[in-house]
Order: sequence, then C-alpha cells, then structure tokens
Amino acid sequence: MSVITEVRIPTDAFELGQILSLEQASAIELETLVPSGDVTVPLFWVYEPVEDGFLETVERYPTVNSVTEVDVFDDRTLIRLDWDASQDHLFQCIMEHDGQILGATGSSEGWNFEIRFTDREALSQCQDCCAAAHISLELTRIYNPTDPEAGPWYGLSESQREALTLAIRKGYYDIPRGCTTAELADELEISDQAVTERLRRGIGTFGRYALLTPESAAELD
Repeated sequence: MSVITEVRIPTDAFELGQILSLEQASAIELETLVPSGDVTVPLFWVYEPVEDGFLETVERYPTVNSVTEVDVFDDRTLIRLDWDASQDHLFQCIMEHDGQILGATGSSEGWNFEIRFTDREALSQCQDCCAAAHISLELTRIYNPTDPEAGPWYGLSESQREALTLAIRKGYYDIPRGCTTAELADELEISDQAVTERLRRGIGTFGRYALLTPESAAELD
C-alpha cells in the first residue's frame, strides 16, 4: 500500500531551498508542478508583497534558467521557476524512488514537504538516499491514504460534517469550551442528545477513515 509522509527539511539542506531564499520572502507555498519536456517546473506562491530584488536574486542562481511572475495580488505572487533539478539532491532522491510531491511550504524555520511513496520500503530507500547526500530529514508524520470508500469527507455524513464543523467554529473543542451542546442544538434545530450523538459518531467515523489503515480497521469489524 502507498504511504504518505510529511517531512521537515532545513532551508539550506537542498538546492531549491537555497534558491528561494526566505530572507526575502515571508512564506512560500508550492501551488503545483507543471511538466515541461523532460523537467517538472514548480509554481510557487510567495506571500506578502515580493520585495525588490527577489526575482533578480533567484534568477542569478547558477541552476536557474528563468523565473517569471504569473499572477500578482496584494498579499501574494505566483511565480514560475524553471531550474535544473538534476543538481538538487533532495528532488533526485524523491524522483529516483518514485516519490510524488503533494505539497511544500517554506518559512524562516524551514520547509515542510508532503510526499507520497508506493510503499514504506520506497520511503526508507529515499531516506537512505538523502542521508548519503547529507540532507537532514525530520519525519513528522507517516500515514496511509484515505480509504477510497470514505469519499471526500473521510466517511462523514452530511449531518455529521455539519455538526463537527459548527462545533469547531463555535469553539466547542477549545479549552475552555466556547459553547455548549445545547447552543449547538439550538443552531442545528435538533435536540441536545442528538447533537452529542452526532458528534460522537462523526469523530468515530473520521478517526476510522483518517487514522486507521484498512487492515487495522478490518480488525475492529
């Protein structure tokens, strides 16, 4: 079964992190990876107004072919980066072991990547590859993809999702609580007992589909 991992990487530990210097950007988020011939070109959101000289600094980097502003808004800019990924050992390790980058965000504290691998062995081999290239990876989470039968909301029914969403927005799970089940019941126009039951079943369903592998879930049946 495929596995998804979330890893934390120091900015200076890989080529792309060095190219997109966080000294001149508050935060950077991967939008998508666009195939272009034999390479894959990333599109990144750079948050806050892009400082003067940011694009020039990026473009002067030896492995960068071009950097282009795609869309510019008041609080963020979408940037297309064409660079020689063969010089980035992190990306090479991911690609060599059939990894798929699902998301990436960078801040002054480092980068967080979400990567899918075909199985745990491929993930382990990628870790070994990175270690050989002196790239420090901190695995913060490893999990299996959601059961396809769960649907887009982890198996939650519409009423369960409505109740859980309202409870979170109203601060029901905050400490101290921001509301009571009675207040949630009034807004949902159902009984207090029905709210309690709906939240309990919703949390159980979410946990079953989001946290358990199909094998471990089957053991509960």
